Amino acid sequence: MSAGEKILRIAARGDGVTASGRHVPRGVTGDVVSAGGTLTPGPHHVAPPCRHFPQCGGCQLQQADEEALRQFVTDRVVHAAQAQDIAAAELLTTHLSPSNSRRRATLHGLRTAGGAVIGFREGGSHRIVDMRECHILAPELFDKVGPLRSLLAKHGGKRPVDIALTLADQGVACSLKGFVAEGLAATEALLDFAREIGLARLSVDQDYGPETVWEPEPVTVTLDEIPVGLPHDAFLQPTRDGERVLVGDAAAFLAGALTIADLFSGLGTFSFALAGQSKVLAVEAARDTHLASKAAANMRGLPVHAMHRDLFRNPLQADEVSRFAAVLLDPPRAGAREQVFQIAASQASRVAYISCNPASWARDAKVLIEAGFRLAALRPVGQFRWSTHVELTSYFTR
Repeated sequence: MSAGEKILRIAARGDGVTASGRHVPRGVTGDVVSAGGTLTPGPHHVAPPCRHFPQCGGCQLQQADEEALRQFVTDRVVHAAQAQDIAAAELLTTHLSPSNSRRRATLHGLRTAGGAVIGFREGGSHRIVDMRECHILAPELFDKVGPLRSLLAKHGGKRPVDIALTLADQGVACSLKGFVAEGLAATEALLDFAREIGLARLSVDQDYGPETVWEPEPVTVTLDEIPVGLPHDAFLQPTRDGERVLVGDAAAFLAGALTIADLFSGLGTFSFALAGQSKVLAVEAARDTHLASKAAANMRGLPVHAMHRDLFRNPLQADEVSRFAAVLLDPPRAGAREQVFQIAASQASRVAYISCNPASWARDAKVLIEAGFRLAALRPVGQFRWSTHVELTSYFTR
């Protein structure tokens, strides 16, 4: 009788993989799977901490211990580089965010015959898992789940509601998309709700964009000790600890550069940290985000020049890039292919590239390598704990 196959690694979508290429749902490195599919847990297979796992789509890897989880995040980044024949001169220590550290998340809610459900959706399904505990959300966010469930039970409609929660300086900002507030009674109920549970901001999007219904004082998020206004739907790093690692690496990579182009700069996560040593051009396409960053920089008199520009349609050209001592990139998941071509054609010699998608990063990195850059440093980052979503920092020189 066969002893079964050992799982050698965890694949990109969270399945365990054997030497023969067999994919095993929820398999962990060191587990053994029989020919009939029976899984025998190995030394890195642990009991999931949450009662909702694996139904809840918020996590895919709670069965993996810290070592296996760290190896998964590392492999995702290293294998993406290897697929493009890229090797890092230095592989920095992988960073994993701890449990209950997520400061932003989008949940889903629905009024039901028995009340309401709220939580993440099941993987590959529209069914909402009613969240009664969560090991990834910051406690300040999870504390709002119960009251939100009660709100939907009393005033929710027939359609699902998307609930965006963000932990800001003043508390939790909440945006309800798909929630219909008709009439004075519904509006007053929302105001009472926001006041009673101490929200920093409550917004409602009835398919015409978010409208603020409660905000006692302007909501901000502090970036490198600079309070920045927080527009609706603005991007924010998912954890504070992860942000510190990304910003710390960027500052170390670009130390000594007197002028830096921060491309896809967002609210100024990197710009404000780098402005202590350099003059920074912060380029961002989202208008509200750009204006928030510009206002914060102007208020503090920082050497940050904010530029409103869509780098997908109109990337900085090679001659423009060449004016800077260094470049920082933090693009969306699709990467920054057209912008990277311009960097490759420029006189730039130092590039820090922060990415939330190892695959698109590797394709862009290949362009830089072919233009004479070398990958001096690479760090895998797992801010989305127990998830297959992986990030990284990297540094290129030539």
